[in-house]
Amino acid sequence: MDIFIQQLINGLTLGSVYALVALGYTMVYGIIGLINFAHGDVVMIGAMAATMIASAMVGGDPTVSAFAVLGAGLLISVPLCMAVGWTAERVAYRPLRRAPRLAALITAIGVSIILQNLAMMVWGRNYLNFPQVLQPQVFELAGARMSSLQMAIVLIAALIMGALLAVVHKTRLGTAMRATAQNREVAGLMGVNINTVISAAFLIGSALAAVAGMMVTTYYGVAQYTMGFMLGLKAFTAAVLGGIGNMVGAMAGGLLLGIIESLGAGYIGDLTGGFLGSHYQDVFAFVVLVLVLIFRPSGLLGERVGDRA
Repeated sequence: MDIFIQQLINGLTLGSVYALVALGYTMVYGIIGLINFAHGDVVMIGAMAATMIASAMVGGDPTVSAFAVLGAGLLISVPLCMAVGWTAERVAYRPLRRAPRLAALITAIGVSIILQNLAMMVWGRNYLNFPQVLQPQVFELAGARMSSLQMAIVLIAALIMGALLAVVHKTRLGTAMRATAQNREVAGLMGVNINTVISAAFLIGSALAAVAGMMVTTYYGVAQYTMGFMLGLKAFTAAVLGGIGNMVGAMAGGLLLGIIESLGAGYIGDLTGGFLGSHYQDVFAFVVLVLVLIFRPSGLLGERVGDRA
C-alpha cells in the first residue's frame, strides 16, 4: 500500500504539470481547431528563462531568498512566454486561419523547430541546472513520502485551474471565448472581436506554460532546449484523453495520465525486473493515447466540438 500511495503522490505531481500544459492545447483547439504542437516548446522557453534568472541571482548573492528567486523567474518567464505565444499566433497562425487544417498543423511543427533552435542558440545544447534554492520538507504519509515542493506544485496547479475555470465561466472574456468556440462567424456578428479572443487564448495558454516550465525545472532541477518536445506530446495525450476542447477534461486527463505513468513505472517495472521501469515510462503515456483513440476517440469526458476531430 505504501508503494501505491507513493506512486499516487508522484503521479499527482506530474499530472498537475501535464494538466496546466494540456489546458493550453485544449483552449486553442476549442476556439480555432488548431493543435499547437509548438506549445511544449513555450514551456521549455519558460523553464530555460527561469533557470537563467535563478542562476544569475544565486551566483550574484548566494544568500538570496528562494521566494525572490522564484518570483523573479516567473516575472521574466511569464511575459516572455506570452510574447512568444502571441507572436506565433500573429505571425504564423493568423494568416492560415482559413487555410486547410494540414497547413496550420505543419506550420505548428515548423514553429516548434524554430523555437527549439532559437533556444539552442541562446542557451546552448547543454543542460542548465536550476540552483538549489529550495530545501523542501519531507512528510510521511502512510509509509510514503511527500515533499513540500510536491504539495506546492499540486496546490498551485489546482488554484490556477480553478481560477481559469472562473474566468471562462464568469467573465465577459470567458463568454466571448465560449461563443467563439461554438461559432466564430456568429460570435463576430454579435460584436465579439474574434482576433482579440484568439490572442487572449494564446496569451493565457502561454502564461500557464511558463508556470508549468517553472514547476518542471524546480522539481527536476534541470532544463534543456529539447525538453518541450516530449512534455508537449504528453500534454497533448492528456488533452485527448480527457476530451480535447473540454477544459475540465484536459485537467482530468493530465492528472490521470500522470497517475498512470507513475503506477505503470512503479508496478510494471517491478513485475518485469526493471525492464519496463522508469526509463520506459513514456511508453505508458502513448499506450494510453492509442487505446483512447481506438476505443473512445472523443475522450473520457467527450469532445465539445465534435466536427473538429
